[in-house]
Amino acid sequence: MSAKKENRIRAPRGTSDYLPDRAASIHRLDRLAGEVFSNYGYQRIITPTFEDTALFTRSIGEASDIVRKEMYTFEDRGGRSLTLRPEATAPVVRAFIEHNLGSQSLPVKLYYFSNMFRYERPQAGRFREFWQLGVEALGSPEPSLDAEVITLAADFLRALDIREGLMKIGSMGDENCRPQYTLILQKYLEEKRDSFCPDCGERLKFNPLRVFDCKNSECQKALADAPKMIDYLCDECRDHFDGVGRLLKEVGIEFSIDPMLVRGFDYYTRTTFEIQSSQLGAQNALGGGGRYDRLVSDYGGKPTPAVGFALGIERLLAALKAEENVDLSTPRKIDVFLIVIDNEHRDQAFKLAIELRRIGLSAEVDYMNRSTRSQMKLADKMGAEYALILGPDEMARGEVVMRNLSTGEERPEKLSSVADKLGKIKGFE
Repeated sequence: MSAKKENRIRAPRGTSDYLPDRAASIHRLDRLAGEVFSNYGYQRIITPTFEDTALFTRSIGEASDIVRKEMYTFEDRGGRSLTLRPEATAPVVRAFIEHNLGSQSLPVKLYYFSNMFRYERPQAGRFREFWQLGVEALGSPEPSLDAEVITLAADFLRALDIREGLMKIGSMGDENCRPQYTLILQKYLEEKRDSFCPDCGERLKFNPLRVFDCKNSECQKALADAPKMIDYLCDECRDHFDGVGRLLKEVGIEFSIDPMLVRGFDYYTRTTFEIQSSQLGAQNALGGGGRYDRLVSDYGGKPTPAVGFALGIERLLAALKAEENVDLSTPRKIDVFLIVIDNEHRDQAFKLAIELRRIGLSAEVDYMNRSTRSQMKLADKMGAEYALILGPDEMARGEVVMRNLSTGEERPEKLSSVADKLGKIKGFE
């Protein structure tokens, strides 16, 4: 390898450039989410890319793998500890409290489409910078809100025509029943400590429930007979869980109950759910979420129950590619390509292209001094519907040739009125 190539600066490990086709896919997902989520009454929120580090250590949990190993934390010039957001729920809750959104009619329904950052080992489906789409509904403890959020996630996948999504739901109980279960689980895990990987040994010290997150096959075997939270739910949590399941069945959402489904953040209570895809291999989770009734009060706000979910954009794109039923990166097509026969009329072509764009048409003009034949090929490659040909004879008469590139039909049009003519054809008055 040459020294020049060795010195070339590349994108940081675990990140990627979104070139135009992939960026267009992201944009279409964003636009579709806006359409589907607005039907459910959700409004967009945008929070800062970085936050006070304490925001995440308090919500996610200091013992979590994310806080201990994966956060991008730095000290700014003022000596403040800041962290690139590893997830979006905590920032949304912070904004909810800071701007007194709880004074509005409840529940407050918000959605986001943002990039996140975690220092993970890059692999298929896992990146250090990644995109998430999610919703947060704050203000109601009713199981119907849980069911709405889960249904919204399912409806969004249906809008994408993702057929292989598997919905799993569970419950993490609450402050009344979880502590007793945690002690019972901890006793079981201690008896089988030698069967678990070193990471699970660490999790056992800080938060035994996190052992369920481990993907190690030996750890999964050791957990096969572990006590399940769902068997230790108090009456209130059991009624809530049964209510969510009943409502999902009533609206036709297929799901299975997973007693080992534990979300990775400390703030979850009661409902948890995950959407998996059989198309994605080991990293098969498209996303998930659950209820977090104590997080707002933990941050100093008024007690406010809440529920939400997040979907991984890179995982969604991979699932769409695997199913081969949706193409979000369709080639760009333009309305008009301006073809210049000689250099004398390039300024007029430039001005006409700007005029067309200003009335709402997509227009391109050659900037590379290509031959007429090459310009025609480029117009075809770009999928142009019309070509405007600026020839010397036509321009001397104040005209251009307008050609329909689908039919081959062409006719002269006045240079002064061709933009209006095309605007009317395309429906732009």
